[in-house]
Amino acid sequence: MQNLLYFFSVLNRSMPKFSKIGFTLLIVHFIANPSFSLAQSLMHPTSQINFVKSQISKKSQPVYTAYKQLTTLADSILLTEHHAVEDFSVPGFYNDKEGQRAMARKLHADAFGAYCTALAYTLNGEKKYASKALYFLNSWASINKKYSQFDGPVVLSYAGAGLMIAAELLKNDPLWMKKDQDYFKTWTIQVYQKATHFLRERANNLADWSRFANLLSANFLDDQKELSFTIALIKADLFEKIAVDGHLIEEVKREEKGLWYTYFSLAPLTASMWCIYNATGENLFMVSKDGKSVRKAIDYLYYYNQHPTEWPWFHHPDVDMLNLDAGVWPSNLLEAMKDIYKTHQFDSYLPRYRPIAYRKNHFAWTFPTLMPVHLNQTDNIE
Repeated sequence: MQNLLYFFSVLNRSMPKFSKIGFTLLIVHFIANPSFSLAQSLMHPTSQINFVKSQISKKSQPVYTAYKQLTTLADSILLTEHHAVEDFSVPGFYNDKEGQRAMARKLHADAFGAYCTALAYTLNGEKKYASKALYFLNSWASINKKYSQFDGPVVLSYAGAGLMIAAELLKNDPLWMKKDQDYFKTWTIQVYQKATHFLRERANNLADWSRFANLLSANFLDDQKELSFTIALIKADLFEKIAVDGHLIEEVKREEKGLWYTYFSLAPLTASMWCIYNATGENLFMVSKDGKSVRKAIDYLYYYNQHPTEWPWFHHPDVDMLNLDAGVWPSNLLEAMKDIYKTHQFDSYLPRYRPIAYRKNHFAWTFPTLMPVHLNQTDNIE
């Protein structure tokens, strides 16, 4: 009961716009569904990993080519050094763009290194990759004590997610010594979750990233209360951020960056929905309310990414430049969503970008060609 009162009071303070009826229904749902599963990895569940291993063994395309891409990347990371710092001090982007980017790159490089090598080890069992992933995880856990400045929390949320996915993949592996894993758990609580909690009740992409990060960390810590609370937050305002035509109400306000921020919100939101599906079996991808749905938002993004001159919110919005080495948004998001929605809508767009490995600055759909997303993954294993 104490946990429930805590949940009720925090959500009530942070979201006064909820009606009494809607809020009561939310609480009733929370009470009626208190038990969620705590998986080894929410982002890469065992069913998905087994499917990918079967595709690799058969050299099935495009998964096999994506796997070779992964191991090439992982090999290139083996000789790199970590960039962990005691104070992850990140100035606000609009005050100091170069300073923000420089500090963000430190975490992003190490998070990508950890994620890439942890995933390679998960798929092929080669210990050299596990050792490197653990090197990055242990470095941040032992060196980084805090974050500071305006963009510290948000960069930790979106770039640090790579570290957390790697930790999820390795959390039950005997190669990760208990002492070192305990250090990482302490870092997760005292630094990482402190950042995600600070942002998770905002109205825009900041909340989307922090909630996604919080799902990952709660699962890693086997914290069912935290997982349940975060899921409730995501469900509570899911349809408040989407307009009937599919545009994201907060993100289109960002002038020339409106398309980018639409993608930058949908990437962690859909990744969170995938994590929720793996934790609870609840399929938010197919839910709609008052004509609003995530599917409609994805279609809206896709259409205007293909037709940016028609974007109604700003003249000539920014779109991504073709750079197959680092990945092109929103190709990674659409690659993941094509199997969720079983659509051929993106078939003319996606092949030019495969195999897709998105390596720029965040970790929602990083390896979507290699790790395809199916809602009934076991049905795809022959």
